[in-house]
Amino acid sequence: MQRWIAAFLDAIAADRDAARNTQDAYGRDLLDLAGWLAARDRDFASATRDDIDAYLIGCEAAGLSRATRARRLSAIRQLYRFAHDEGWRPDNPALPIRGPGRLARLPATLTRGEVEGLIAATATGPDPLRDRCLIELLYATGLRVSELVALPVAAVRGDPRMILVRGKGGRERLVPLSAPARTALAEWLAARDAAEAARPRGAAASRFLFPSTAQAGHLTRQQMHGLIKRWALVAGLDPARVSPHVLRHAFATHLLEGGADLRAIQTLLGHADLGTTEIYTHVLDERLRDLVLTHHPLAEDMAPDRGTDA
Repeated sequence: MQRWIAAFLDAIAADRDAARNTQDAYGRDLLDLAGWLAARDRDFASATRDDIDAYLIGCEAAGLSRATRARRLSAIRQLYRFAHDEGWRPDNPALPIRGPGRLARLPATLTRGEVEGLIAATATGPDPLRDRCLIELLYATGLRVSELVALPVAAVRGDPRMILVRGKGGRERLVPLSAPARTALAEWLAARDAAEAARPRGAAASRFLFPSTAQAGHLTRQQMHGLIKRWALVAGLDPARVSPHVLRHAFATHLLEGGADLRAIQTLLGHADLGTTEIYTHVLDERLRDLVLTHHPLAEDMAPDRGTDA
């Protein structure tokens, strides 16, 4: 089973340029299934649909979320599709299994005032120029945290109005920078370059915008999460409500509230499928409703019903 998993992960990395995080998640999911099967004297080659069903039922009983169970089923289906293509199995026992689906939850977000409070909180830390640049870029671009921390410094040289970002699946996109983000970026670059120039002679210069002593050579996602929780506390916000991903949601929500097109948001967020972006349509619904109630000739007659679902 270890050989099957290793070959499958190599294949999705080579054929689909799957992100490292995706490979790691699928690897963990498939190792969990392998352990479950081994405890029952089964393996990937002999497992039946009933075995996969029983495994997923066990995952639900263990309290795993719908999203986690859906991802595990997806990993299992893809593994068996690969095994079928390789001639290791004549069928895909996971194909007929219906997934748990996902709850239609609205993304958590922040108000504009709360975002401004977070930005102001960065001034209280030991590295305020870097921290302000981090949050200004995150809020101005809607980047995923993994995209933000791994930005190469070469991508932001020359006071760019737009930066090229390499996202999921190796897909590249251009994202514009706001004036505050460009100002914060220029200030951080000056401080960063001065620190790099002061490094001991012979020390290799970092190629990342946010260098770190971490193994990756740049600020890690975990470090970024820790920083944003600290800013939340300083700003008087519940840290449980605030994360880099919540700021990504705030970016999209506030753009839509301002009248941005949903397809433009899809491009800026780097979503391969518009359906992923459509979670934000609740914002559009509210804006369109307000538009009708404000500008329709019968708006005064409609206003009393504003609080109903009709």
